Amino acid sequence: MFELIFDPSFAESIPRFVTPILLAALGGALCERAGVFNIGLEGFILTGAFFAVLGSYYTGSPWIGALTAILAGIMLGLVFAEFNLRRGGNPIVVSIAINILAAGLTTYLLRAIFDVIGAFTDPNIVPFRPIHIPLVESIPFLGRVLSGQPVLFYIAVAAVPAIHYFLARHRLGLRIRAAGENPAALVAGGVSPRIVQLWSLIGCGALCGLAGAQLSIANVSLFVENMSAGRGWIAVVAVLLTRGRPWPLFLIAIIFGAVDSLSFRVQGLGLAQQFTDMMPYVATLLVLVALSWWRKRQTI
Repeated sequence: MFELIFDPSFAESIPRFVTPILLAALGGALCERAGVFNIGLEGFILTGAFFAVLGSYYTGSPWIGALTAILAGIMLGLVFAEFNLRRGGNPIVVSIAINILAAGLTTYLLRAIFDVIGAFTDPNIVPFRPIHIPLVESIPFLGRVLSGQPVLFYIAVAAVPAIHYFLARHRLGLRIRAAGENPAALVAGGVSPRIVQLWSLIGCGALCGLAGAQLSIANVSLFVENMSAGRGWIAVVAVLLTRGRPWPLFLIAIIFGAVDSLSFRVQGLGLAQQFTDMMPYVATLLVLVALSWWRKRQTI
């Protein structure tokens, strides 16, 4: 049974599950560091997944599909900014509204544009193709993980050190951190914290849009209603666990992505789908408990 689950294809599948969680969590990290409480990542991912399919279907290019997903995510970020930053709405209420809006809007557009219910697939949806790296492919185990993946996986991995550097060294990154830690310092320097937070929401929307594109035009080439399937909530937990630090967030995303991949593998053993569906969330709870215990030990 062990060999049936942890075969070479299992290693190959892990990055495909890690990528959407990692991209969305990096977007959430920008909001977290800027002091914006954004738990609407689920809606951002779902919207990105739909518009990635829409762009790829009509242009025949997965890159245009990814760009369309980014723009859709940015638009949701602007909606969030309008009601939270400009109009002073409660961030929890705004986040829940974003999630509901995304679920309803994508369902409506699926019927209005493609005239289908539930799922849409078509040969005109062009997905991202795997990228094979010759020298890396020959490495045992790691070769299956690091080679033969869609380009969005490599973008997600590269984004981790890039965002770490951005938050540590770049002027806007430092201002994002100041907006979350000491907004009065920004005001004293003549910088509006709300403008900085707006930029964090724009970055969050772009990254979550790419996360949706990974789901719909990289992992598969179709759109299914509510296909984000809770990954946005898992990304929120990853952000809260790591307090928006990119490198710890990367490790947490790998854990959650591996469990998500494992849940699909064990379905072949005859386990109930309800059990396999809850595995990522059980892993989330276990990590929360373990981290809480560790922090408590640190204070003793």
